Amino acid sequence: MSQNAARPASPLARITGVFVYLFERLLPEPFVFAILLTLLTALLAFIFAPKNTVTEVLTGWYGGIFQIFPFAFQMVLILVTGYALTSAPPVSALLRRIAAIPRTPRGAVALTVFVGLTTVTLNWGFGLVASAVFAREIAKRHRLDFAWLLAGAYSGFLMFPPGLSSSIALAEATPGSPLNITQKLTGEIVPLSHSLLAPFNLVPSILLFIILPWLFSRMEPPEAEMQPADQARLAKEDEPKPRVEASGLAGVLDRAWILNLALVVAAFGYIGMQLAHGTFHLDINTLILIFLALGLLLHWRPIAYVDAVNGAARVTGSLLLQYPIYGGIMGMMTATGLAGVIAKWFIVISTPMTLPFWAFISSIIISLFVPSGGGHWAVQGPFIVPAAVALHVNQAAAAQAVGYGEAVANMIQPFWALPLLAIAGIGMRRVLGFTVMSFFVSFIVFGASVLFLVR
Repeated sequence: MSQNAARPASPLARITGVFVYLFERLLPEPFVFAILLTLLTALLAFIFAPKNTVTEVLTGWYGGIFQIFPFAFQMVLILVTGYALTSAPPVSALLRRIAAIPRTPRGAVALTVFVGLTTVTLNWGFGLVASAVFAREIAKRHRLDFAWLLAGAYSGFLMFPPGLSSSIALAEATPGSPLNITQKLTGEIVPLSHSLLAPFNLVPSILLFIILPWLFSRMEPPEAEMQPADQARLAKEDEPKPRVEASGLAGVLDRAWILNLALVVAAFGYIGMQLAHGTFHLDINTLILIFLALGLLLHWRPIAYVDAVNGAARVTGSLLLQYPIYGGIMGMMTATGLAGVIAKWFIVISTPMTLPFWAFISSIIISLFVPSGGGHWAVQGPFIVPAAVALHVNQAAAAQAVGYGEAVANMIQPFWALPLLAIAGIGMRRVLGFTVMSFFVSFIVFGASVLFLVR
C-alpha cells in the first residue's frame, strides 16, 4: 500500500474534493463556458446597460471579436516562443535539475507553487509559461494528481497585479500611458514606490508566498481519487522529433548558426538602443522579442528552433478558438456601458475606508466577463479615480485594488489558464476545482489588505 493510500485525507483535502467533484460535474468545457458567458452578458446588457439596444449589443460583440485579434496573436506568440525557449537544452536541463529536488508529492507541489509565484512576480508572461513547463517536469518524476499540480502552478498567477509586470501599476507610473487614468483625470503620476512597494502590496504578496505552498501541500487527494499524469505521454511529447535533414546548400543553411545570431544581435541591439534613450519598457511585445532572441540563441541552429516552435504550436488550438469569444464579451461590456454600471453600483456605497475594497469586489465581478490583464482599468478607472479624489483615498491603493480583484477572479475564470492547460495537455474542470481554494485564500488576503493596510 502506498504512503498516500495509508494516509487519511486531511480536512482541507476533503473540502477541496467537494469543489473538485462539483466543478467536474457542473462546469462545461471552456468553449461552452465562454458561449454561456456571452449569452449572460447580452442578457445583463439588455437589462442594466445604458446602451441596451440590439444594435449596440451586436455591434459591441462583433467589434470585440476582431479587436482582440492582436492580443490573441500576442498570447499565442508568448506561448510558442516561451515554450520553445524552455525546451532549449540549457533551460530544460536546469528545469530538470530543479524538478529533481523534491522527494515527495507534497514537496513537489509546494515547490511548483513557489516557482509559479516567483516567475510571475518577475514577469507574468514568462511565469505563465515557465510554471506550466516546470509542472510537466515535476509530473514526469512524481506520481501525483496532475490537476492538483497544475492548479498550484496556475495559482502563481495571483502575483501578476502585485508583481513587477503589473499592468495597472506600470501604466499609472508611466507619464502619457493610454491607461494612466489618474494622470488624465488629476494630472498625478503614481510612482511604483506608492503602489508595488507600499505595505498594502508587500504584505499580501509575502503572505501568498507563505500560505499558498503550505495550502497546496495540505490538499493532496487520497489515492482513490488521484488522477496522475500520463508520464509516458509527457516524456514522448518532449522527445526530439526525428527529421530528414536537407542535403547540399539547403542543409547548410538550415544549420547555419550565423543566421540565428543575426536575429539575436538585431533584437538585443534594438533593446540596447531603447535602454540608451531611456524609452525601454517591458511590455508584451518586448517580452516576445526577448523570448524569440533567447530561444534562437540557445537552440543555436535555425532548424533546431523551427523544430522547437513546431512542437510548441500544437498547444495553441484552444487559445485560437476561445479568445475571439472572450473578445466579443469584452466588446459588449464596454460598448453598452455595462462594465461602467457595475463599477458605479459599488462606488455609490463606498466610504473613505471602503472605496478600495468595493473597487476590489467590483473588479472581481467585471473580471469574470472581462479577464483583460489590467485592460478593464480603462473601464473602471474613470469612475474609481474621481471617487478616490472626492473621498481623499490613496490613488495607488484604489488602482491596485482593481488589479487584485482581477487576480482573484482568475482563479475561477479559465481565460488566463488556457495557455497553461494547453502546455500541460489537461482539461479545465478538475484544475479549477483546486484553484477555487486559491480564490478563497487570495480573496481574504487581498481584501483584508485594501481594508486595513491602506493609508
